[in-house]
Amino acid sequence: MTSEQLKATIRQQPFRPFIIRMVDGRSFTVSHPDFVMVSPTGRTAILFEPDDSYSIVDLMLMNELDVSAPKAAG
Repeated sequence: MTSEQLKATIRQQPFRPFIIRMVDGRSFTVSHPDFVMVSPTGRTAILFEPDDSYSIVDLMLMNELDVSAPKAAG
């Protein structure tokens, strides 16, 4: 995975929640684009939780972006 793929997923319209899976088995749910920030170099990201806790992760250790299906209109 690349930081560019993550940035594209964050910017997609309409936004679709996604899960970042790391090589060590951890996973992080991103439910809103405001809950993730990628560093200018693209090497790290800060992932925020709704309770203001956060994790700083090395994007070189990200191995999957699991994007939710679009919501059905209706």
